[in-house]
Amino acid sequence: MRLLLVEDDSMVGEAVRRGLRQQGHAVDWVRDAASANDAAAGEPYEVVLLDLGLPDGSGLDVLRRLRRRGARVPVLILTAQDAVGSRVEGLDAGADDYLVKPFDLDELAARIRALQRRAAGGPVQSLLENGPLHLDATNHQVTLDGAPVVLSAREFALLEALMEHPGRPLSRARLEERLYGWGEEVESNAVEVHVHALRRKLGTEWIKTLRGVGYMVPRRT
Repeated sequence: MRLLLVEDDSMVGEAVRRGLRQQGHAVDWVRDAASANDAAAGEPYEVVLLDLGLPDGSGLDVLRRLRRRGARVPVLILTAQDAVGSRVEGLDAGADDYLVKPFDLDELAARIRALQRRAAGGPVQSLLENGPLHLDATNHQVTLDGAPVVLSAREFALLEALMEHPGRPLSRARLEERLYGWGEEVESNAVEVHVHALRRKLGTEWIKTLRGVGYMVPRRT
């Protein structure tokens, strides 16, 4: 999942970005309102994590600007302001959820998944099944023929992206967007390296290459 993190506190921002990356998310981190406005206008994000106290303005202004231009991306406010009035103001401005600092990263991840389900207009499958290959997005577990398969965070994220659309190829650029955030150095063959690792662990028949198009998990019954 590609996320936008708007947080001016270096320690909080780094901790959140590192924790979410370890779960396989691509996280773009900005530290002020102006950068948040530019990022939100230029990239398709699945969830925005928004701090309210920014050095050049209020996160509420960023939120209101998002909603004025019709952006429907789910917004989760992260703030130390736990007064009821502050929460009401944020929700009335268009926020979808509210989490008060300090918070647990597992709770943050669960709320992100809930927002994704809500944005999809129904339940997003946490368990993806394609024949004997099963992926549990909630618990970050993969099994093949009932046996567990140990994957790195990015291998898991890549397989999840492909299993969400079995039988449909995804381009390398699309997969890079899913796997990497801003500021992360991406080698030219990064996706190919992860694909090779998946084939080694799952078998070559599970990841197909369509030359000039991308990669695909064949649909199985």
